[in-house]
Amino acid sequence: MTRPLLLKDVEQAVRDSWGADTCTPVHRPHWSADNPARDQCGVTAMVVNDLLGGELVRGEVHVDGERVDYHWWNRFATGVEIDLTREQFAPHESVTDGVVIPRPPAAEWRRLREEYEILRDRVMDRLGRPRGATDL
Repeated sequence: MTRPLLLKDVEQAVRDSWGADTCTPVHRPHWSADNPARDQCGVTAMVVNDLLGGELVRGEVHVDGERVDYHWWNRFATGVEIDLTREQFAPHESVTDGVVIPRPPAAEWRRLREEYEILRDRVMDRLGRPRGATDL
């Protein structure tokens, strides 16, 4: 029997699994172990959603009042929000309140799919769970 997942175990497995190969490709040359959460939010939110359910939430990242990117995190049925990548932002970057975004159907998801699969497989390995158990 598989033991229940604890949020602290999921968080540690995710953090231990980040790398340049799991971040957004356009930002990959700038990824650094000094800020490992940088550009990991989309794939991280998807893996947390796989494991713990809930909703995917997306907010806008602003610099000097201009949207420069999007940021993703998770919200559970109780209203609790979990954002494992919030620390990626510098003081001059702000994130707006988020809106719930439906998880895209597997057949339609192309962007960051490879990065998601790499992260998902690493996390599943660290948690001692079978790979593919969370396929879209």
